[in-house]
Amino acid sequence: MKWTLAFLVGLLTGLIATLINLAIENIAGYKLLAVFQFIENERYLTGLAYFAGANLILTGFASVLCVCFAPTAAGPGIPEIKAYLNGIDTPDMFGVSTLIVKIFGSIGAVAAGLDLGKEGPLVHIGSCIASLLGQGGPDNYRVKWRWLRYFNNDRDLRDIITCGASSGVCAAFRAPVGGVLFSLEEVATWWRSALLWRTFFSTAVVVVVLRGFIELCNSGKCGLFGRGGLIMFDVSNVTVTYQAMDIIPVIIIGILGGVLGSIYNYLLHKVLRVYNLINQKGRMPKLLLSLTVSIFTSVCLYCLPFLARCQPCDPSTTEPCPTNGRSGNFKQFNCAKGYYNDLATLLLTTNDDAVRNIFSSNTPKEFQPVSLLIFFAVYCVLGLFTFGIAVPSGLFLPMILMGSAYGRLLGVIMGSYTNIDQGLYAVLGAASLMAGSMRMTVSLCVIFLELTNNLLLLPITMIVLLIAKTVGDSFNPSVYDIILHLKGLPFLDANPEPWMRNLTVGELANAKSPLVTLSGVEKVSRIVDVLKNTTHNGFPVVDEEVVPPVGQATGATELHGLILRAHLVQALKKKWFLKEKRRTEEWEVREKFTWVELAEREGKIEEVAVTMDEMEMYVDLHPLTNTTPYTVVESISLAKALVLFRQVGLRHLLIVPKYEAAGVSPVVGMLTRQDLRAYNILSAFPHLVRSDCREKQN
Repeated sequence: MKWTLAFLVGLLTGLIATLINLAIENIAGYKLLAVFQFIENERYLTGLAYFAGANLILTGFASVLCVCFAPTAAGPGIPEIKAYLNGIDTPDMFGVSTLIVKIFGSIGAVAAGLDLGKEGPLVHIGSCIASLLGQGGPDNYRVKWRWLRYFNNDRDLRDIITCGASSGVCAAFRAPVGGVLFSLEEVATWWRSALLWRTFFSTAVVVVVLRGFIELCNSGKCGLFGRGGLIMFDVSNVTVTYQAMDIIPVIIIGILGGVLGSIYNYLLHKVLRVYNLINQKGRMPKLLLSLTVSIFTSVCLYCLPFLARCQPCDPSTTEPCPTNGRSGNFKQFNCAKGYYNDLATLLLTTNDDAVRNIFSSNTPKEFQPVSLLIFFAVYCVLGLFTFGIAVPSGLFLPMILMGSAYGRLLGVIMGSYTNIDQGLYAVLGAASLMAGSMRMTVSLCVIFLELTNNLLLLPITMIVLLIAKTVGDSFNPSVYDIILHLKGLPFLDANPEPWMRNLTVGELANAKSPLVTLSGVEKVSRIVDVLKNTTHNGFPVVDEEVVPPVGQATGATELHGLILRAHLVQALKKKWFLKEKRRTEEWEVREKFTWVELAEREGKIEEVAVTMDEMEMYVDLHPLTNTTPYTVVESISLAKALVLFRQVGLRHLLIVPKYEAAGVSPVVGMLTRQDLRAYNILSAFPHLVRSDCREKQN
């Protein structure tokens, strides 16, 4: 059944990705054809009004969907997926409304010409499909088929969502191996060998679906769909040769990518903080912000090409020149016959076509340095101010466009001093900026190899990625870590802070509020009181006066296990009460509870009504308790506890005493995700802040 679900995830993601591509290319294509018709007739103001008006309508459509129906659909969704797979439950992140808004919102936002891509939203769409299939439908209308019992646990749901994320990356770039490696390197916290095969199977299904539609579209049955296929930037026909001198510009591109990527992250952090203040004011400010960015983008894309000089067409080129259609490397725009506008070729087109144009090979004189500089500057500004508005958006394509601009510009400057084609310089520039901002290496390298279909790029691509990531890491965190921090999600990093080695879990437990424990057979009034006055999701169950199997025959205290809040609420809802204080038999439990009820996590104590007579009765917690919880000795360091907590995927970690004696409790504390966050630990131990600052200075 898991393999069946993996197949369905890949199939549906591939079909939806094709739908999104066809819709965007045709909507944007007909819009641009009409604009070029106005320009050809020298009706420039009418063309601007039409262009800005169409983009405003499309942006408004996408923004209204996000603001009114699914606020969680705004943005790329990758940070939230990363947080979920780290163990953080993000409400309404994978619902039906989020999926629908993400699909149609992406179509509207990308077709509107905004500086954003559909790659991030496709990852979120794949994860939504996987979550809905794994749960058996939306939260309110889940199908309780018997075979779905295999997926009614957090681990299997995490696995299937990981398959969805991989399928989304594959659908975005047609890169099956890159999709698997992206999930492994960037989004997944826990990984198993069985998961590797299933994610690869899902991405293989996506590729088959995309390949079939590419063949269909190449036969001319997809309307205005581009000749290049589904987001495929092919430079396989370029012969890649290196000289010793070529290493210097490659290193420069890597350093530039790391520096510019870290600067972009810093500025984006500032912009997102301002946007958060605006978005907190309500729906109308969110909508107005999106529409303002749309108008600014339309004016820039339409007016800036007038600054470029018209270039004469090269008679030796095999492509039509000039062109007024949607596709093509040589847009005539406002130029005379036989001339083209290189800046209009990059700006007044779809994002995918802009990448194909700037990646184009064997065209050393196609773009002028001033045009590339303007293109880089405008997309830097638009990239900063577009990401964060209330529409589905991705970071991949804007960074590819920005990076390819300075990469190609460096190729123009190098001129005859290098053997590397300018189109390949653009590819290296795009890879360097993405590595400098997102801090990915292995998955990004494979994605670019599958994207460009040129294996000869591997050595210099690896060098660029490693340099860009190393330089970027010396300045600030990755862009996804910055977004996680801004959203306040308690993400646990893989590497503990150095000062955590000098602090034990016992010391942290002593600094916390006293631990709340329950008896094996507990009074109803005590359970109700604990549930109403605490927010904990788990409670240790401790038995007093237990006769140990070996040793002295005197009463001992036993740590029976850990019980979840949801199971306590279920026991109260079911009125599973005893008049006398006694333990129950296994058959009594099986008669009262089903596995479906115990798998639910949605019950609240406020929904349970308990009478005064019932308050004096008892509940046997033994059958509902997890008797094998993960435990650590109080003398273990926080660093080791954090590694264990993260790698095993825990919600609770019990702390047991180092010494056993009469009167010593069998459990001295409990660690949760919030307890292991560096910020919360430093607030409990202020002296560690000063030592941490000294370590950073040294």
